[in-house]
Amino acid sequence: MTTLENLLKLVGTPRDGALLRYSLGNELLKAGDAAQAVVHLRVAVGEDPKYSAAWKLLGKALVDAGQPEEALAAYRQGITVAEARGDIQAAKEMKVFARRIERAGGTTRDVSAP
Repeated sequence: MTTLENLLKLVGTPRDGALLRYSLGNELLKAGDAAQAVVHLRVAVGEDPKYSAAWKLLGKALVDAGQPEEALAAYRQGITVAEARGDIQAAKEMKVFARRIERAGGTTRDVSAP
């Protein structure tokens, strides 16, 4: 059984929460399913709006899903959250990713986040 399958089994159980949804989003991105990753990452930031890593991964998933405007909004929210928490490195990274989207004119051209 894969990591993804094991994580999916936990959805809807008492262990379901922001960390599980973040992990699911990460695994789905690795598997190339950005659209499903977005679904789980939105749940993660909904459950814990101060989860800066989830905001950053949500932005990447949205870019990969071809939704640069929504990715830019996620990065901007993530920057606000990260700065408020003192998570300077995450804020810096999201600023770089947001600038890539802005320079590309809101398209997915040249905005892939590592």
